[in-house]
Amino acid sequence: MRLLPHLLAPLAASLLLGACATPPAVNATGDLGVVIERASGSVQIVERAPHRVLSRVEGLGDLSHASLVFSRDARFAYVFGRDGALTKVDLLEQRIVKRSLQAGNSIGGAISQDGKLVVAQNYTPGGIKVFDADTLAQLADIPAVDRDGKPSKVVGLADLPGNRFAYALFEAGEIWVVDLADPAKPAIAKYPAGQQPYDGLVSPEGRYYLAGLFGEDGIALLDTWHPEQGVKRILPGYGRGEEKLPVYKMPHLRGWAMTADRVFLPAIGHHEVLVADKRDWREIGRVKLLGQPVFAMVEPSHRRVWVNFAFPDNDKVQVVDTETLQVIATLKPGKAILHMEFSARGDEVWLSARDSDEVAVFDTRTLRETARFPSKSPSGIFFAWRANRIGM
Repeated sequence: MRLLPHLLAPLAASLLLGACATPPAVNATGDLGVVIERASGSVQIVERAPHRVLSRVEGLGDLSHASLVFSRDARFAYVFGRDGALTKVDLLEQRIVKRSLQAGNSIGGAISQDGKLVVAQNYTPGGIKVFDADTLAQLADIPAVDRDGKPSKVVGLADLPGNRFAYALFEAGEIWVVDLADPAKPAIAKYPAGQQPYDGLVSPEGRYYLAGLFGEDGIALLDTWHPEQGVKRILPGYGRGEEKLPVYKMPHLRGWAMTADRVFLPAIGHHEVLVADKRDWREIGRVKLLGQPVFAMVEPSHRRVWVNFAFPDNDKVQVVDTETLQVIATLKPGKAILHMEFSARGDEVWLSARDSDEVAVFDTRTLRETARFPSKSPSGIFFAWRANRIGM
């Protein structure tokens, strides 16, 4: 059969449109996140808009105090379980890719600047372990021992530029910085930090590493641009003259409570957040709160700090103005608020209410609730934007 020329062009266009009408399925991960369900050993893969749960992935073991980091392309989450397991979860296929029981008791981890190394920090047997991010094959095992050879729990692990990692040794009272340019030959530098460092954070550009001290009032500070200067003590004796209260829950410092010129740190055993000037690290104020702070987290806009609390005030959250240092709101989002996570641009915050079995979403401009959905004893909430941030 011979087609007339004037019929060929419409036919070709029709075939082209037909091909375009069925493009391959494409998903993006930029708006995805993971909610840890600590009691059931599962995670929820969630989408920020329109506030929905995409799936539940089960079989991750003991997830009490679990945390995670994302691969550089934000497709995979590496979940560090309290039972020492490291689990790689595919956010798009919504399944476990690989799982490795790497220690007896793990307390979190980090990922290298180039995204090739995943590092777990351990309570038992202590030390850190380094894994290939693709295969989870172990590349290095670095024990944490003091000068007498006694093992130490590792806390406050954070990634630094140049595939380096900083962390603290609780019993040994030291900060270690390890260079993993060659994981087979890790180069370790050790610095005395103070009594019982319990957690740590790195500044957003990756320069300063701070470790909170449980055994004494004060914060240990290491300038990684000038490590030869050693560790400095900042905010020394912040609790001097005040009655020390029983600590119901250790504060967490990984929340990045830093604005352009200020840092907000929960005071351990006190009902207040300490405010320091980031330029010289001297104390410039305190914010009185209703209870013992756990997380103090700055909105991405740096305009406000959100603070949650230890028992018995863990059903409340207070919002602090970063300029006036005044509490501007006290919210009650649910029972046992364990964690808060902002959207990448800070227009909303998600809060895990463990004892309500719910996740609540609040608009940060109006401070009003906009959504709520069920979750099994939720704890940590992590959005995929973390994939491109240092120290997260």
